[in-house]
This record gives sequence, C-alpha cells and structure tokens, in this order.
Amino acid sequence: MLRLIKFNKPFLFVVLMWCGLISIAQTQTRLKPKWWFGESGGVNMNRYRGTTQQLSNNLLIPTAFHKGSGIKPYLSVLTEYRPGKYWGGALNVSYDNRGGKFDAVTAPCNCPANLRTDISYLSVEPSVRLAPFGSAFYVFAGPVISFNVAKSFTYTQEKQVDQTANLSGVRSTIVSVQAGTGIDIPLSSKLATTQMTLSPFAAFVSDLGQQPRNAESWSVYTIRAGLALKFGLATRPILPLEKPASEVVFVPVPAAKEVQFSVRAPKVVPKSRFVKETFPLRNSVFFDMGSNQIPSRYVLLDTAAAAAFHENLLQTNPSISQANGRSARQLAVYHNILNIKGDRLRLNPKSSIALIGSADKNPEEGKLMAENVKQYLVSVFGIEPSRITTKGQAKPNIPSEQPGHTTDLELLKQGDRRVDIESTSPELLLLVGGKSVPFLRPVQLLGAQIDPLDSHVVFTVENAEQLLKYWYVNITDEAGLEQQYGPYTGNKATIPGNIILGNQASGNYKVQLIATTTKGLTVKKESTVSLLQANNAGQEGLRYSILFDFDKIKSIEAYENFLTDVVAPLIADSAMVLVHGHTDIIGEASYNRNLSEQRAGRAQQVLERAVLAMGKSGVKFDVFGFGEDERMSPFENVLVEERFYNRTVIIDIVNNFH
Repeated sequence: MLRLIKFNKPFLFVVLMWCGLISIAQTQTRLKPKWWFGESGGVNMNRYRGTTQQLSNNLLIPTAFHKGSGIKPYLSVLTEYRPGKYWGGALNVSYDNRGGKFDAVTAPCNCPANLRTDISYLSVEPSVRLAPFGSAFYVFAGPVISFNVAKSFTYTQEKQVDQTANLSGVRSTIVSVQAGTGIDIPLSSKLATTQMTLSPFAAFVSDLGQQPRNAESWSVYTIRAGLALKFGLATRPILPLEKPASEVVFVPVPAAKEVQFSVRAPKVVPKSRFVKETFPLRNSVFFDMGSNQIPSRYVLLDTAAAAAFHENLLQTNPSISQANGRSARQLAVYHNILNIKGDRLRLNPKSSIALIGSADKNPEEGKLMAENVKQYLVSVFGIEPSRITTKGQAKPNIPSEQPGHTTDLELLKQGDRRVDIESTSPELLLLVGGKSVPFLRPVQLLGAQIDPLDSHVVFTVENAEQLLKYWYVNITDEAGLEQQYGPYTGNKATIPGNIILGNQASGNYKVQLIATTTKGLTVKKESTVSLLQANNAGQEGLRYSILFDFDKIKSIEAYENFLTDVVAPLIADSAMVLVHGHTDIIGEASYNRNLSEQRAGRAQQVLERAVLAMGKSGVKFDVFGFGEDERMSPFENVLVEERFYNRTVIIDIVNNFH
C-alpha cells in the first residue's frame, strides 16, 4: 500500500493543480447546452503488479514476472448530459490499451528475460459528473466495463528465439471503477448557440477488478491524462415570467483596460419612410387624482357623432393624421379608446366587457369611476347595460406601486388610478394561432416616420457604464464645421444621419470621442464616417409594438404567439429588423437602460428563432435599449398614458433594405 501511495504522488499533484484552476474557471454568463458530444484522446500510464509465469497453455516460463509499466493510447467518443449547474452524467465508449512491459528478470540459465503485453479493450464508461463549485471545474466517477479485443504477448530470453502468441485465460469482460477530474475551457463566444470546449482531464482507474486473466494474480491499475473536445447546441434563454425587474440580475461586462470606440453608419440615410403601424391599445382609462369623472383629454362624443364613428376613420381623420409631435398622432388615437370600444361592442352584439375601477385604496370610488365609463358607453353608443359589468377595488390587478418603492410614488399612484377594460370575447381581443392573448385588438395606422432608426449613426463605447462618467462626440465635416452631441453615459448612442448631414446630400466626417473617466481623466479617440442621403421612393416599413406593465418583463411571453405567427411571417429575406426597447422616466437611468435592453433582446430572440424556423435567409437584426432616454422615447412623459406607452419594445421591419 505504501508503494502505491508513493507512485500516486503525480496523480495527487494533478488533482491539486485542477483545484488551483477553479479560480480561473469561466464564470461569465454563457449559453449552457444540456447535451454535449465529442471525442477525447490521451495516454494510459499502466502499472503491473502480481505474478505472471504461465503465458499460454504451451508456455510456462522458468522465472515469474511481477512488476511492470507502460504508456499506451486511449481514444474515446463521448456524450455528456448536464441538466443543472452542479451535476450531470457522461458516457465514454473507448479504445483502452493496457499494454506494457514487465520489469526484466533473469532465467536460471543466468539469461536476461523480458515480457511485453499488448492487451487492450473496448470499454464502456458511464459516470456521474459533478461540478462542486458551479464552475468549469468538475469531477467524475463510475464503473468501467471492458471487453477484450487484443491479448498478445512477446517473450524474449537470451539465446532463445522470441516467442509471440496470445495469453491464455484472458477474461473476455472485466469490470473496474474509475475517478477523475477535468476543466472545461470555452473556445466559443459566450452567446454562440454552438458551444465548444477543450477539456483537459485526468483519471485513476483502479486495479479493483482489473485482473485481466482468470489464472495467476496479474493486476493492472492506470493513471490516465488527456484532452477532450466537446460540442453542444444551446438555445438562447427566455427570461422568466412575472419576475420583477428589481429581481433581474444584470451581469456587468468586465471593464476593459482602455476605452474602445467604434462608429457604425448606414450605407444610405433615408430621410423618412411610409409606415404601416399596428398600434396596440392599452386597456385602461386613467383618471386624474381627486376626480372620478372621465378626464377631458379623452375624446367624448355626443349621440349623433357616436352614430357616425367607426374606428377605421381614425386613419384619415385630419386632426390625427396631421397631428404634430413624435407621439401626438398615436396618443390622439389612444384617447379615442372609449369610442373604439363602443364601436367594437356595437359591431359585435354578443360580446361583453368588465370594467374594473381602482382608486387609491378606495373601492367605492373605483366602482363609481367604472360606472361613469359604463354610463358613457350605454348612453352614447347604445350598448345594452347587461353586457357591461363593473367592479371597484383598492388596487389594479397589476399595480404600478409595489411594496418597497420609495421614489416617484406620486407618479406610480397616478398610474394606479384607472379603469381597466377586460373581456373574454374574441371579437375584442388580439387572437394569435387560435389562442387568446389578454390584450385588446390593435388599431392600424398609416403615416410617415421621420428619421427612422436605420438612418441613425451608432456610436459605441464599450464598457462606458463602468469606465466613464460621461462622453461626447464631436463631428467635423470637410469644411471644418463642427457639431457636438452628448453628454452620454451608456455604452451606445445614436444620432439621425439627416441631422448630421443637415442640408447636404452627402458628406465625409471626422468623428472624435471625448470622454471623462471615473478617475477624472480625459480620453480621446478618433474615427471617420461617410453619409449619403437615400432616395426614399417606394420604400415602406412595418411597425409593431409590445407593451409592458411597470417594472415587468412578462409581456414577451404573452405576445410570443403574436411575434411568431403574425410578425415573423412578414419579415422577408435580407430584411432589416430593428428592435428597440424603451421605459418611462421612473427609476434610475442605468437600471432602465438595462431593463429595456433585456426586453428588446428577448423579443429579438423570439423573432430570430421564428425566422430561422421558416427558412428565411439574410435577415439582419439590430437591437437597442434606450431606457428612459427622452431623445429617443416614442412618447413624452408628462401624462400617465405617455409613461405607460413608453414601457415598450418597438419592432421596425424594412423589407426592401438597401
């Protein structure tokens, strides 16, 4: 036993070395396949013990051999299953060579004698795989079931002819045990769907059960070392439902040693685009604090005007189609929510709705607010009262104000003073793939989109949130005219190419980054960009939106059928799809930016998966998370409705992309 321990010092050193590598194991957020496949190669360092003298039925050598060693090849194909972070299983099917050379002996004739064996197996090695630290370091253990495929020997003795034959009494099957350790070193980027690792490993195969023959006492134990190359196919993760963003862990990007700056510009810059927009309708009417009357900003008609109202007329209404401002047109449509609802109820006489009023812990007042909405629909649109039920409660079913909130409470309370419109009637809902999603059917709008997002020049400063206080960009044209934009604090900023061009049809520009680090130092980087204004003739776009409740990411799941069955089929080969997330102004700017990035990224994952499944090719996705940046937000943040509509992911599709 002491001799065995002494020989195993190299193996113990290997184990300690792997343990030391735990600290450098990859801990970055990485796509993790459950199933892995691959190949491995290595060497068996075999050690012989026991007594070997009867080599075959016809050969009994004069002097027994006892000890020996050998280094032989080991090759395998492997499969691993890793359902969790800490445990899994593996199966290796291997060519396992246990050959070697015995220590020389002296025959009675005072003649040196040598014995070599070439005994090898096809081995099946199931094992349990454990990652005790949840890192790339792992240990494994399990049985080794070996089927003999070769059993030859060569005996040489001075003054005699060498003898080569097969060993007698070799067991066709032997069973032993092994234990080992390894570390998975990633070779792929952390978000690549095909993950590849290079895995050094070491193992000890016990001589327990490793008696190759049913005669004498020869036994073999092995220390094995090698490398495995593994491949796994992962899917991009879908974020959990109903998980408050306050619980979402945003993994920071490790800070770079220096600031990295890049500029990306469109090949051509469209000035505007005709857009067909599928505009979602929030199912809420928001009431002013201290009042139970429908606010005057909502469009309320008399009986005669209601009789002539149809929701499709909103597309051609001059007061809407000619509205000024980035959100005026959409907000004018939304403020017709009661008229749209009345029109739909009138057109679908078997449908019904429930009105749920919430009024700051006052269910009675909430009930009165709901009754006022019902009264409008009944008296103006002539809806049968029995088709509309009302209810009052202290808080909405999905409130904005949550326990633990300490900031912006007044804004949150404004969002919770409302009447929510609910229905189970399919005529009123968004139906996708035969399944009902609890959102009101959207409105179709037509209009011009000024400076669409694909016309923007994108400035990226890697790790700016970790390294910098703020940064600017200076843009200088060939005549020396300088423009400055900023300050920015995020990793990415965009500027419409038409703003940079001004009245010019094209231009070449020098771009300079001026950044102030967290330590007060100034960093400058330079780049160049060329812009060319596009001819917009005939170019059209499609726009879809997804809405979110405050501090939530659940809407992606609710809209997944909509994205897969309605939006994805409209994406043509080689299209550009721009997915941009936004939030309201409540909360920290950096938190909101991360939240919008996660929302937009998840929407892009759903769309990309659907597009690939349909066999479309050349589709380009560009994902942005603008957070609460009011320079890019689709709505203002003055009205509670605007703040609710800013909690969104917008999907712009340009099918005839340049």
